Amino acid sequence: MALTTAELSLIEQRVANDGPSTALAYLFWFFLGIFSAHRFYLGRPGSAILQILSYFIVIGFIWLLIDAFLIPGMIRERQEGIRQRVRMDLLVHSGGLSSVEKPA
Repeated sequence: MALTTAELSLIEQRVANDGPSTALAYLFWFFLGIFSAHRFYLGRPGSAILQILSYFIVIGFIWLLIDAFLIPGMIRERQEGIRQRVRMDLLVHSGGLSSVEKPA
């Protein structure tokens, strides 16, 4: 049974009135994309929640990878701080610094 032109027109009118707005979906994406508001608006709460969770996982994973390259520098920085502190303690305790030169 084929639909009449009036029925097809009614269907398209309902879609236009009740359907989501493309402009509003893009506004949600642009301003509230980090909260996946566009996916909630478009009736996809499951993928919206997965997208929100993936932000934390992906960002955390990327940060973890970056740290793999930063760890040697962080270790060297920490070791240098220890060296400076020990040098300063040795100089102070051995009398190598005068009272004017001693750090506060």
